Amino acid sequence: MSTIRFAALQESRNRIALKIEEKEKRSALFGKNVFNKHAMQQYLTKSAYESVMNAIEKGTQIDRKIADQVAVSMKDWAISKGATHYTHWFQPLTGATAEKHDAFFESINGSLAMEKFDGEQLVQQEPDASSFPSGGIRNTFEARGYTAWDPTSPAFIFETTLCIPTIFVAYTGEALDNKTPLLRALQAIDTHATAVCKYFDKNATKVNATLGWEQEYFLIDDALAQSRHDILMTGRTLLGHTPAKGQQLDDHYFGSIPLRAMNFMRDLEQESMLLGIPVKTRHNEVAPNQFELAPIFEEVNLAVDHNSLLMDVMGKIARRHHFKVLFHEKPFAGINGSGKHNNWSLSTSDGTNLLSPGKTPMKNLQFLTFFVNTIKAVYENEELLRASIASASNDYRLGANEAPPAIMSVFIGTQLSNVLDELENVTIGKLSPEEKTDLKLNIIGKIPEILLDNTDRNRTSPFAFTGNKFEFRAVGSWTNCAIPMTILNTIVAKQLKDFKKEVDVLIDDKNLKKDEAIFNVLREYIKECKKIRFEGDGYSESWEKEAKKRGLSNNKTTPEALKVKISKKVIDLFQEMEVMNSIEMEARFEIELEEYTKRLQIESRVLGDIARNHIVPVAIKYQNTLLENTKNLKEIFGEEYKKIAKEQIELIMIISNHITEINALSLQMIEARKKANLLHGLASANAYCNNVKPFFDQIRYHCDKLETMVDDSLWPLTKYRELLFTR
Repeated sequence: MSTIRFAALQESRNRIALKIEEKEKRSALFGKNVFNKHAMQQYLTKSAYESVMNAIEKGTQIDRKIADQVAVSMKDWAISKGATHYTHWFQPLTGATAEKHDAFFESINGSLAMEKFDGEQLVQQEPDASSFPSGGIRNTFEARGYTAWDPTSPAFIFETTLCIPTIFVAYTGEALDNKTPLLRALQAIDTHATAVCKYFDKNATKVNATLGWEQEYFLIDDALAQSRHDILMTGRTLLGHTPAKGQQLDDHYFGSIPLRAMNFMRDLEQESMLLGIPVKTRHNEVAPNQFELAPIFEEVNLAVDHNSLLMDVMGKIARRHHFKVLFHEKPFAGINGSGKHNNWSLSTSDGTNLLSPGKTPMKNLQFLTFFVNTIKAVYENEELLRASIASASNDYRLGANEAPPAIMSVFIGTQLSNVLDELENVTIGKLSPEEKTDLKLNIIGKIPEILLDNTDRNRTSPFAFTGNKFEFRAVGSWTNCAIPMTILNTIVAKQLKDFKKEVDVLIDDKNLKKDEAIFNVLREYIKECKKIRFEGDGYSESWEKEAKKRGLSNNKTTPEALKVKISKKVIDLFQEMEVMNSIEMEARFEIELEEYTKRLQIESRVLGDIARNHIVPVAIKYQNTLLENTKNLKEIFGEEYKKIAKEQIELIMIISNHITEINALSLQMIEARKKANLLHGLASANAYCNNVKPFFDQIRYHCDKLETMVDDSLWPLTKYRELLFTR
């Protein structure tokens, strides 16, 4: 193994950065490989174009005859771009993307051929659903599932394949993917946010949820990654002693981007532009060899598709540059992990950001309405929000280094906290003219300048207001954004629905004016959800104690966090908002538990293999060298050897102790795993969490200690200093 390590190091050091030529401006490249509005206007008839646009903007159905026209035009466009195949591109409950390629080619009478693609092939396909996770929605032998075209996310060409974004449902109609519930949640937020918007603008017709994700990742030389089968099989390092220099000098953050990494980014950005992914920002992150990219905000469905697509593209581009991209939330111990901050907001069809104040008191009251309702939604559903980002990999990150803790709280900044505190004192019922004036001039009126000068960021807050959006910082880098976005939009939609009911009661039954009714409801919300607001350090023990007093959950592990998903309250919520039914909710609970269990099972097996088959034999080999040295010293110096070989003897004893502990702990871990494997569902997940996973750190401790003692030329695993600082 040490031979593999040194060969990999030599190979990585001989790398030459690929040259990337940028012959066109980014604006000229943008969307070239996307069947967007511009392409549709060129290739579709006027009636077909209008039909597709109505489907996108109003949710109307596309007639099958129109679908045939769209399919032919889409095929002609794709072939003109060099495409030979098409695929329904979907997001099953694996968390990744899936695709099955079919050629446009069709034979005629066995001797002739043509390129064919019609409306039936565009609108619906029947992929084999048997091996995708279903959580018991369908039996394994029942293979039928359907993908159906989602016209709100444009088709695109990647390499030589036309990719058509689709939903994926079971034969019986239940969602087998992440996109279907997301689309339903976006419909719910549109319906109920638009209804509230009409208090402030009677002409409001549509509200879009927007998302700007920030993708953090590590770039590791491919040869070095190939030399570590823990990275290959689990996405993270299970062993590795902390290097003398890590991130403590903060010299990597926003530093000069290494040439190979820069050329990877330039190549990736060009491909992203062609695919219509509006990537704008790139920089070094805090940890060595860690980076970040971020796009311009988009409508949530499109943003989610673009993030999933980008992660696929990043892997392919990385291989071209002899890199491996690590999306795991905590691939290296002792340094920062990777998140995928989800910056979420709401905007009207005319582009007005509902979480940004305006120039009039009414616009500021509109901002305050959506601002407070979002906080209230988080307060009422903080456990569910925590569950939305729960995974085996994100558990390693939450609460570590700069990552937020598992306790959900909302940070809004001191100045906005003061505004809400003042609004708690609004008179119950009708407001006096003086109070109305004071509210408009001295409280509501001053919100724009407060946001302009005093909004801040709290890096340990899982859910922070950052000026004109909420930043959900607890989302992990490996997570499909659809999962937290479905939950966030659902809970806010439900909250806005309840808010409107309460306001309408005060207007209709109590004869309050509209703004008085709104202030009265918001006042009570501010009081009720004060417990979720927190401005301090999320890592402090005092916050854990305080959060417990406030009644906030602290579900540190995925099995703890996921249980809320099948509570009556949550199932009723999703059914009321028509986002998911009880079957779909329970299925996802089972799938997520199973994935958690399998990931820990794989990690346990890989760790046991490395520890016993690689680390222990190398330690014994080095120990034999020390024993031979001690034996030779005894032959030369006689009884004096005890004094001369004192350090060697102590080292032999220490190594022996570590070897003994590794073997004993590995065997205990195997026995715990066997018992866990006999269980099912939540019981199995809990057994892996509480009985198997604790061995990981214990075994790692002894292996990492041996790394500091064993001859470097013998050590089989590529070390942290090599993985993190080989550029």
